[in-house]
Amino acid sequence: MRMKIIPEIEKRQAAHTEWRHMIHAHPELAYQEVKTSDLVAEKLESFGIQIERGLGTTGLVGSIRYGNSEKRIGLRADMDALPLQEKNDFNHRSQIDGVMHACGHDGHTTMLLAAAEYLAKHECFDGIVDLIFQPAEEGEAGAKAMMDDGLFDKYPVEAVYGVHNWPGLDIGKLAVRNGPMMAAMDIFEVTVRGKGGHAALPHLAADSIVIATQIVQAWQTIVSRNVKSTDAAVVSVTQIHAGDAWAVIPQEVLLRGTIRTFNPTVRTMIEHRMQEIADGICKAHQASFDWHHERRFPATVNSKAETENVIRVAETVFGKENVNPEVEPSTGSEDFGYMLEEKPGCYAFLGNGPGEGGCLLHSPHYDF
Repeated sequence: MRMKIIPEIEKRQAAHTEWRHMIHAHPELAYQEVKTSDLVAEKLESFGIQIERGLGTTGLVGSIRYGNSEKRIGLRADMDALPLQEKNDFNHRSQIDGVMHACGHDGHTTMLLAAAEYLAKHECFDGIVDLIFQPAEEGEAGAKAMMDDGLFDKYPVEAVYGVHNWPGLDIGKLAVRNGPMMAAMDIFEVTVRGKGGHAALPHLAADSIVIATQIVQAWQTIVSRNVKSTDAAVVSVTQIHAGDAWAVIPQEVLLRGTIRTFNPTVRTMIEHRMQEIADGICKAHQASFDWHHERRFPATVNSKAETENVIRVAETVFGKENVNPEVEPSTGSEDFGYMLEEKPGCYAFLGNGPGEGGCLLHSPHYDF
């Protein structure tokens, strides 16, 4: 079913596409979104929108006010790119070596700019809309940085809304749910310290590699045997670093990875169990370990009233048959969760096509 696009916006599609191509071709990493922020500021000011820059280093907010109501909502888009070498060959491919918009933030930024352009021209609401252009979503908590700089003190929105393009969901469809939408994200780093030695004389060493691999295997029992089957959690070791010679048992092994959870109690339990398991295995082998754990993002949890708002609007725009109001939560993570801890709101997935041929989020072939 064709979406109900306001004709004035549809006529601006070529211009909006040009904006996105410009952003895509000039990607910037977390807290380095200077040119992107400049472009956003230039566009907002050309629409006659008052802006404030410098929240969360490179973040900015534009505000549109009509009427007399003090009711206030926030609309948020993220601006940062990923440290990834683009492998596309179209004209708007990244011009920055080793950096690309592989998650569609170029599209999110353009979407909010396009909305700003229309809203600035039409007195179609009574109240205040704050346009939040956020840096550093990709693992660096730009949402929290903006909040630490007084985002919601200066702009006391009653609710905040965000959207993310979603490969695998057909174009012209939207998916959302009340409650947990995306998982909390933790990262961990463990250094296992054994006793190095000659690989031909392993009985004289405490093999850190053998110890580390036992820890990795044992960690996999936490989700299968300690987490209730109706809960969801992920423990993934993503890096193992050790050794640099054929015949040397290294003294240390470095393990890194991530944890994803929806339930705060499960989150804490997994952290404790990982430490207990590492401690027990190391003691059994007369080894030791250093533990570092960091809670990066909270879970992204939608509130009921705001989710109902999104469903109602989406059914008007997309058609009821193209809106999934009970999508399964994703174990991906989003720093928008910080905003939803402080304010009611909703985060939704916007269909971006089948995602075939490697065109998935964080793929070097991705394009919004």
